[in-house]
Amino acid sequence: MKNNIKVALIQEPPVYLNLELSVNKALQLIGEIVTEKPDLIVFPETWLPGYPVWLDYAPEAGIWGHEPSAVIYRLLTQNAIQKGDQFVQRLKDSAAEHEVTIIMGAHELQGRSLYNSLIHITKKGQSHIHRKLMPTYTERLIWAQGDGSTLNVIEENGYRTGGLICWEHWMPLARAAMHSKNEHIHIAQWPMVKELHQLACRNYAFEGQCYVIAAGCVLSKQDMLDGIHTVIANEEDRIAVELIESIPVDNRELLLKGGSSVIKPDSGYLIEPQMNVKETVFAELDLNKTIEGNLYLDTTGHYSRPDIFQLTVDENPKSDHDKESCS
Repeated sequence: MKNNIKVALIQEPPVYLNLELSVNKALQLIGEIVTEKPDLIVFPETWLPGYPVWLDYAPEAGIWGHEPSAVIYRLLTQNAIQKGDQFVQRLKDSAAEHEVTIIMGAHELQGRSLYNSLIHITKKGQSHIHRKLMPTYTERLIWAQGDGSTLNVIEENGYRTGGLICWEHWMPLARAAMHSKNEHIHIAQWPMVKELHQLACRNYAFEGQCYVIAAGCVLSKQDMLDGIHTVIANEEDRIAVELIESIPVDNRELLLKGGSSVIKPDSGYLIEPQMNVKETVFAELDLNKTIEGNLYLDTTGHYSRPDIFQLTVDENPKSDHDKESCS
């Protein structure tokens, strides 16, 4: 197993709601980062083409029949990745060219439903997907539920990497299912990594005796406005801009504040939360540390008590759409 793994976390914002320009930006960032020779490049939750911040901040976003909400949902759907499309292929080509693993958060369209998806692209350009099991609160307005068929852990160079999205980290049985797959590195994607989210990540690291890469984005209201203007094709679509403009903060204010961090298996920080900065965060992981803590705790081994507790995970796809992936 390769013991020293270099990780890069992207806190830069995407080109909001514009899939093509966001992929272009991702490839540009990857091209700049590879000079540092990372093994793993991690993007935040639904970075392609941006977390739906309006659900949290726009006063009328959840009102039935609200036309701006319907239009912005359509724009989001039209800018979601799909199985086998050119955008996923370009990321796969970049991963293979630079021999780097890329973890991308994206809105994924399958059939006519949107999913919140984590795409794991290996150094060989192969892709695997995890779909968020349980959208939280207002997120249920736009995302369908994933299923157990995408609880993936991928092995490369002898170490195993898995991931969960946002509040999946508060689902005890989802954590247990992932711990049973013996991750060395766990990707925790968030819109931004608040203090509560840091607690979840630190708990996960100790519970699983693995490194946790907590990825969050930095995004201002102005970033949202600049991006959405690039996808407005006609006057009818401009009504979606009103939804962003209705967010009651100054255009320069950060609605997502980053907070990306790297947490060691002992729950301490290797990289403290990085707040309010649009930058790339680097860290080097010593995977020997994922072994040492098992002297005290192995939640799927000598500390699991299988004579008392048993976990059953249904990993069968639940629909024809769920049988598909972006690979």
